[in-house]
Amino acid sequence: MILSIILRVPLRFPPRPSAFKIKKMTQPIPPITLPPPENPLLEGEWLRERLQRWLDTEFIPEAVNQNIAQRAAQIFVRQRMEGENDLGSLVIAIVTEMQSYDFSNSFYGEFAIANAVSDLLLESLGIDKCCGQ
Repeated sequence: MILSIILRVPLRFPPRPSAFKIKKMTQPIPPITLPPPENPLLEGEWLRERLQRWLDTEFIPEAVNQNIAQRAAQIFVRQRMEGENDLGSLVIAIVTEMQSYDFSNSFYGEFAIANAVSDLLLESLGIDKCCGQ
């Protein structure tokens, strides 16, 4: 009886791709460039504090959050001292270098950390993290 009920239910397939209207972007999204650093160490300390606060607030405060925030801030400071001002490049550097970090005692991973850093930096610049404006 159950099988006959299942077989009588019509299958519904997702709409054909041609049914979707895809809006073409007329212009690429411009890169976001941070102002040149005046004091990279101070920026790093600001980022470490803000990132740790975000980590502790997002889930639960954990001792490992301090280590994660410190490592991400170190990467950020070194990149800034080497002259990197492009936000996208900074995010990629954090993802790449945080891959070697052991996240086994954390709720987070390298992508979550890099995205959080990006969001914090955008917020500090007054840029909407949703749409880049």
